[in-house]
Parts: sequence; structure tokens; C-alpha cells
Amino acid sequence: MTDDQTTMTAPGGASTSRAATGVDAAVFAETTDALISSVSQVIDGKPDAVRAALVCLLAEGHLLIEDVPGVGKTMLARALGASIRATVRRIQFTPDLLPSDVTGVSVYDQSEGRFEFKPGAIFAHVVIADEINRSSPKTQSALLEAMEERQVTVDGTSRVLPDPFLVVATQNPLEMEGTYALPEAQRDRFMMRISMGYPDAANEALMLRQRDSGNPLEAIRPVISAERVAALIAWARSVHVSPAVEEYAVALSRATREHSDLRLGASPRATLQLVRAAKVWAALEGREYVIPDDLVTLLEPVFAHRLIAARGGAMARGRGGADLVTSVLDSVVRSVRVPVAAR
Repeated sequence: MTDDQTTMTAPGGASTSRAATGVDAAVFAETTDALISSVSQVIDGKPDAVRAALVCLLAEGHLLIEDVPGVGKTMLARALGASIRATVRRIQFTPDLLPSDVTGVSVYDQSEGRFEFKPGAIFAHVVIADEINRSSPKTQSALLEAMEERQVTVDGTSRVLPDPFLVVATQNPLEMEGTYALPEAQRDRFMMRISMGYPDAANEALMLRQRDSGNPLEAIRPVISAERVAALIAWARSVHVSPAVEEYAVALSRATREHSDLRLGASPRATLQLVRAAKVWAALEGREYVIPDDLVTLLEPVFAHRLIAARGGAMARGRGGADLVTSVLDSVVRSVRVPVAAR
């Protein structure tokens, strides 16, 4: 069997071959560059945020964007959705939003004499969950099954969501009025958490000029179909991860669980998502194999939002929770032995 005929698992579990997807390293690079370029037309000076969104899409994860209002969180999600020829729906989370508004509801049809299911906004390829922490925990929990199992169960019947499926959620800092903290189970279902941050002076001035003549989001046209995204996902899944790199990922996770300054470390799901994200990261770098540096680069965005600091820990004194988690991850990277390639 030649290298370009290597079998792999496509989204949904079906076995296919690289040749069948019509994607190779050159096509992957060309297509992802076009996606990044399309989204960057709207998001000025934030290449790391754009790349993080693309990694989550192609690694079959979900993205949580946490920052203050007005820095482009929703715009990033909308730009990514507009760049894909697929269904995109936005849910504005509010205190009175109901779980059925998200998942759907069965409505009795008198003319037919039976109940008919009306799909909720979750039935889309790209779902923008705007200000997710403004809704109650009950409504937030409506996303749990969808994000993990890619299906929703209403009235005892499970319904499969479209493929590919990506949730991009935005949230405001918890100290802002009218927000509810996401529970640990909800945070753990997000592959990555990022912050947009304020633009630099040059990009902010550019934004003023661009927005003066119109909304750049309206000029975006799809550069890829949902079917093509599925082919890119299959290609990224085939990126090689050596046993040594797998063991390194496990060692990083276990080090967070055993750290005295953490009450909750990284879950097995976090380990799996770290490796999946690293595969896409390697593919975006033009490699068909993952190296330890890929894991280290992605460690904070994949792990940080899942970790909970222990009260009164040695490193916690005089530090905020976010600073502590960053310090713990730095110490984990320093303490875990990096695998060395055999010569």
C-alpha cells in the first residue's frame, strides 16, 4: 500500500483513504490559507485567534472566546461561518432563553393528528452561542449532549446534528453584571479557550476606515463547502503521532492532576483534545507528524480553562486564578521530560 493510499478514519467513523478525500498536503495548505485569508478580512491583527478557530473546526472541537464586550468575539465567529458554504445559526443567550429554544421542541399538528419535531437553532454546521454565560445553567446544559455526542435527544428520540459541527461560544468576564459561571462539565467540552484582546493602534485605525465605508463581513464569500471541510478534517486526522509523543501528552495531563496547587487537573478528554488539536496544528505547519513543541504551544489554550486552583496553595498566595494556572502550566512544561527522537 502506497503512502497516498493510507487508510484513515473520516468524521463519523467511516473508513476511507487519503486518495478518496481528494486532499493532499498542498491542497490542505492552499485551502486553509484561503480560509485564514477570508476570516482575516474582518478580524484585523488577530492571526492567533483566527488560527485557533480554524484548529477547532478541523480538530472537531469547539471554541470558547472570553473577553470584554466590543473586541470582535462574535465577529470572528460570524466571519468563520460566512467563509464556509454551510448552515450558520446564531443564538443570543439571555436569562429567559429556554433549553427547547436551543435543541428544538415537539409540536402537536392537529391536521395530521401527531407530534412534529421543530428543530432548534443547534441544528447547523456552525453555531454561534453569543454571550453563553448570560443564560441560566439549565439552558447552558442543553449544549452538553450536542457538543460531546453531536446529537440531541428530545422526547426520548435522538437526532444527529450536521457534519461538520462547530460551536463557537462567546462569554463576558464573570465579574460583569448578569453572568453565570459555566460549570466544569460545560468548560471541559470546549477544546480551546482564547481571548481576543484589544487591537493595536494601527489595526484599530484601520478598523475605523474599513467600517466607515461599510461592514467588511458583507463582502465575505464562502471559500469552501461543508463537504470539503469534512475532507480536511479527515486529512488532519491522519497526521502521525508517535507513541513517545502520545506518552508526553499523557504525562503533561497527569502532571496537572498531581500538582499541589490545583484542585482539578486536566481530564482524559483534555488529553485527547490536546492531541487532536496538535494534529491540525502540525498540518497547518506543513508537517504530517506531531512534535512535542506542538503540544507545548497548545497547552494553555487547551488546558487552562479546565483547571481549578486549590485554595491556599503555595503558588496561589498573592496571585489571581488565571495567573496561577499559567504558572502551573509553565512549571508542568519544565518538569515533564520531553521525548527525544531516536537516532
